[in-house]
Amino acid sequence: MDRQVKGTTSIGLTSAEARRRLDEFGPNSVAGEAPPNWWIFLSKFWGPVPWMLDAAVVLQLVLGAYVEAAVVGSLLLFNATLGFVQEGRAGATLAALKKRLAPTALVRRDGKWVRLSASELVPGDLIRLPLGVLVPADATIVSGSVVADQAMLTGESVPVDSGPGSQVYAGSLIRRGQANAEVTATGSKTYSGRAAELVRIAHAASTEQAAILAATRNLAVMNGTVAVLILVYAYATALPPADLIRLALTALLATIPVALPATFTLSAAFSAQVVAEHGVLLTRLSAAHEAAAMDVLCADKTGTLTRNALDITEVHAMPGFDRDRILALAALASSEADHDPIDLAIRSAAAHSTVPDVVGRFVRFVPFDPTTKSSEAVIFGHDGNELRIVKGAFQAIARVAKVPSDARRLVDDLAGRGNRVLAIAIGPPTSLRLAGLIALSDPPRDDSAKLIAELRDMSVRTIMITGDSPVTAVAIARQVGIVGAVCPAELLSDDLSTDEFGVFARVAPEDKYQLVKALQSHRHVVGMCGDGVNDAPALWQAQIGIAVSSATDVAKAAASLVLTEPGLSGIVFAIREGRMAFQRLLSYTFNMLVKKIEIVLFLAIGLVITGHAVMTPVLMVLLVVTNDFLSMSLTTDRASAAPSPSAWHMRNITAAAFVLGLCKLGFSTAVMIFAKFNLGFGPGELQTLAFVTLVFGNQAVLYALRERRRLWCSKPSNWVLAASVVDIAIGSTVILSGVLTQALPWKVLVAILMTTGGFAVLLDQVKLRVTSVWKVE
Repeated sequence: MDRQVKGTTSIGLTSAEARRRLDEFGPNSVAGEAPPNWWIFLSKFWGPVPWMLDAAVVLQLVLGAYVEAAVVGSLLLFNATLGFVQEGRAGATLAALKKRLAPTALVRRDGKWVRLSASELVPGDLIRLPLGVLVPADATIVSGSVVADQAMLTGESVPVDSGPGSQVYAGSLIRRGQANAEVTATGSKTYSGRAAELVRIAHAASTEQAAILAATRNLAVMNGTVAVLILVYAYATALPPADLIRLALTALLATIPVALPATFTLSAAFSAQVVAEHGVLLTRLSAAHEAAAMDVLCADKTGTLTRNALDITEVHAMPGFDRDRILALAALASSEADHDPIDLAIRSAAAHSTVPDVVGRFVRFVPFDPTTKSSEAVIFGHDGNELRIVKGAFQAIARVAKVPSDARRLVDDLAGRGNRVLAIAIGPPTSLRLAGLIALSDPPRDDSAKLIAELRDMSVRTIMITGDSPVTAVAIARQVGIVGAVCPAELLSDDLSTDEFGVFARVAPEDKYQLVKALQSHRHVVGMCGDGVNDAPALWQAQIGIAVSSATDVAKAAASLVLTEPGLSGIVFAIREGRMAFQRLLSYTFNMLVKKIEIVLFLAIGLVITGHAVMTPVLMVLLVVTNDFLSMSLTTDRASAAPSPSAWHMRNITAAAFVLGLCKLGFSTAVMIFAKFNLGFGPGELQTLAFVTLVFGNQAVLYALRERRRLWCSKPSNWVLAASVVDIAIGSTVILSGVLTQALPWKVLVAILMTTGGFAVLLDQVKLRVTSVWKVE
């Protein structure tokens, strides 16, 4: 008979009946009306960049430049297709993630409690509602009582007491107590009109993407100003109207980082797939990037640093009690259905008791209450009197029961050996006395010390957070290599200097939020581990919220990383992968800024030197393809994780890019001047030369900037090499065939390639100095 919530005699539904009702009522979910694929694809033609390309197509058609209009239209189609395909892949990844993180429910089927997906619930199911769960469907309390927070549904800020016969609604949060309830409505029939969708995939831009977009906006203002000056100069020199329009289109195309959003999405999706293979799920794609900046990790002791496999090592009975009776009393005050590791260990040990009927007749069970830090049971003793059994931390029991004077010393001795100590008290409701102590050991995981050392080598400080006593916490901390003083929970405040502490003991879930705030007030980027519903505020507050493998649905919904395996290995891998992804994005961003700074200035200088536009709109479109889109291959490049947390210092990056952009401008301008005044190139030849010089010069920039060391220190990825082959092939085809512009001899092609190779070596030398001065790493 189920002792957790008395009065329930139903065995629930049979599996066959549940299947029949599932066919009748449908799944416990509300299918969202996703727009059709054709609508999603058409939406890719709506936005500032598509509008700009649309305008370019229209103006080219007006001018009769049908070939150029076709090329610009092809770019527009390519951009839309790329966005559509990439969004589809990212959506599929997130859909799979959402399925893995779907809410579950404890259901009585065929007379047994089983955990099923919440979508499989049907009206008539008997479900368990323990502390901290989100109610998965509308239900009526059958037995037991709970305090349900329905603020998200009804707007009522005060939690509602619900007992037998009371209704609880899908999406309500169980704040206290435990109950059995019968499902009355599912799916679209629930009070809220939809099932509780716990995982909300965030589409907000990541912090680094926001910083980069801000920098590109500033760059667009600068380039836009130069472009206006170009048009004013061209108008003043009586440039024909058609040429003036083409020049305006060229300058406009040169200023827009067309592929930037797609590059960030591609990088994030790539990282999400990689970390998922190592047991880490991302609830938002940018989470891996954000993990790169973490410098403090707040790790739970139980299950993260330890094995989460508790064994009872010692039982100390007070006078008048023995081991078997202590275990039997503790088992009565332990939950059957919630699979709590402490309760499982106690119930397993009690099952081997050799003394029958050592306690009396069971009456009721009161689940663990975080406010009292204890659970209890009520029994009738053999003499017929009512007795309370209370189980909890020694401090909690000492407040409500009489304890021997030497009990504190015994507790400290057990805790000093790394044990978690529980106290058991029994007696009349108003006169409890300590019956015994139970020592449980949860030894450190075999890999904890090694992984904490790896985090230390990556300049990430690991802090242990535990609800255990300071003595127990220190014993485990020293075994895994965590150093620093112990901070009691009562010292936590926003202005607490946290750097001296390595262990935070007696920390309740609600204290974690305060700890995160304290760390952030000292400019730390915080990763916070959590598993319970009360951890959600801390997980939201932390830059990187991490739900451990045993976390509740609420904790998973609040976190940005969800571990599917116990231990720190997933966190270490996510940080390392995040830092590698950061290096790839830094390379792309650095490249993009250098090229965008150069191109508009080059258009201006070319106009002054030659008296005409040195680039046509169609050549600029081809340059965008070779510059922006092929540079996206950097998201697959080989990269090394930085030895310290990664952060975007956009002022330094922009300043360094400006210097290197001027170097690139000097190279392109020198080639232009030599060709005009020494080789006597005409307008058409100069336009071809300008295009090829920019294309090949961009290759020099890409290979020089992809490495913070010498450009030959690492081999590029196959995708980067393939993109370079395509890039050089496009430039070579244009210069030799005369397609879209005037042809040049093959000797010019060879000369530019050789000159570009020399420029790459010189730029690499300048890069080392520039990145060192502005600390771009």
